[in-house]
Amino acid sequence: MPELRKSGHGKQNGAGWAPETYSRTTPPQLYGKPRADRAMVAMKWLLGAWSPPWELGVRAPSPAPPAATTVVSVARRTVVAGDGSVVELVLDAAPGDTLPTWTAGAHIRVHLPSSRVREYSLCGDPDGRGYRIAVRKVSDDGASGEVHSLALGATLRISRPINAFPLALPGHGSSAGAVHFIAAGIGITPILPMIMTAERWSVPWTLLYLGRSRADLPYLDRLAAYGNRVTIHVDDESGVMTGEDLKDSLPPGAALYLCGPARFVDLAVARFGDSPECAELHFERFGGAAGSGGTAFTVSFRSGRAPVQVSEDEGMLDALVRADPSIGYSCRQGFCGTCRLKILDGEVIHRDSTLTDLERARGYMLPCVSRAGGDDLVIDL
Repeated sequence: MPELRKSGHGKQNGAGWAPETYSRTTPPQLYGKPRADRAMVAMKWLLGAWSPPWELGVRAPSPAPPAATTVVSVARRTVVAGDGSVVELVLDAAPGDTLPTWTAGAHIRVHLPSSRVREYSLCGDPDGRGYRIAVRKVSDDGASGEVHSLALGATLRISRPINAFPLALPGHGSSAGAVHFIAAGIGITPILPMIMTAERWSVPWTLLYLGRSRADLPYLDRLAAYGNRVTIHVDDESGVMTGEDLKDSLPPGAALYLCGPARFVDLAVARFGDSPECAELHFERFGGAAGSGGTAFTVSFRSGRAPVQVSEDEGMLDALVRADPSIGYSCRQGFCGTCRLKILDGEVIHRDSTLTDLERARGYMLPCVSRAGGDDLVIDL
């Protein structure tokens, strides 16, 4: 039986996302970058460590680190779902600038004019110009409504691409014989660049694309070009697909990439997790705010700033960012550790799989998924 490799990633929706990863990681270079020659590495180190007397203390300054965000503008706006609920934005760099390269599965953090920050998968061609994101409108007054209201020429700040859902192609980091994609609704966004990459490398692939109706599914016209490699299943025509139906769709020995709402992904993972036919399992989920669910509580700050109320149906990180948009975070699913905080007083319900027992004993928590076990927390901010 092939080794089962599992990885996962999720995001907060708008529809934007966040990671959780299991088992061994994807190779750092998927497509065959050669190893450096050890003798040359040693020679470069020796030469770099030696300086003639007249150069001591006069070394060139190190290059400046890359900017945390890049300014882009909305160059094109296209409705990509039949019911009008999904809009695609093409984001271009400022004149004279170039956008960083990226690989299939990557996402960016988008800083909206309202100071909201959301994460969206890049859904264009990794070899193309500009970045493309597609967002389903969930409400008029939320982040998704704000994205839909952006006019051509509007400027935004975005992060560099982040990839916690990388594609490992058969023969280039994966031992699988083929790749099978399953996407539900707006979950197609990170899958599209994976399909383009598989095509470019002549890797056999298939896609099962699920939704409530055809009008609800974005990019159907683009996917039609791939013929019978794409299977469309919509509830209003064929009924809701069961876990066993999902399992039957998997070609034996294929690596599986899943993306969709949290409940759908959880159902699929439960069906495929112990399947001997599944060579590898990778997934990305989106849905409601991570870290929600539980009793309301109050967060107080060592600095004395105004306390923050966290309601039952929101995560602690969401409440903190609402009060202070500068608070750092990335994955929103307890994977990356960017949002780690020190707790000075109060009980914590830990829901992450990243912090060690020692870190928890020392009072650290990840507010993106964890929350108070009582009425109050005091944090070191």
